[in-house]
Amino acid sequence: QVQLVESGGGLMQPGGSLRLSCLASGSIFSTVAWYRQTPGKQRELVATKTRGGITQYADSVKGRFTISRDDNRNTVTVNLQMNSLKPEDTAVYFCNALSYVTGGTYWGQGTQVTVSS
Repeated sequence: QVQLVESGGGLMQPGGSLRLSCLASGSIFSTVAWYRQTPGKQRELVATKTRGGITQYADSVKGRFTISRDDNRNTVTVNLQMNSLKPEDTAVYFCNALSYVTGGTYWGQGTQVTVSS
């Protein structure tokens, strides 16, 4: 059974840093990613990282956010280091992982990030 469990959200002042973590288990995962969503808007891609190490970032977070992954057998830990946070980074952040085994895409439950003074 595939599970994605996120942690690390919270309230931070502008200019601060937060680190999100996601433990994906139950499969072997190819591309992993972080998305975010604000009320009334579509979920948007923040960052992705392939199993081979290729990363991509949304223009709005380039130079501020860093995605990393640590693969172990049938689990992967996916981190998102967020620096120089801005109020517009406020959103619910979702972890996403694509399974090699099933071909399916899986989502975490989401974690709230609020950037406010």
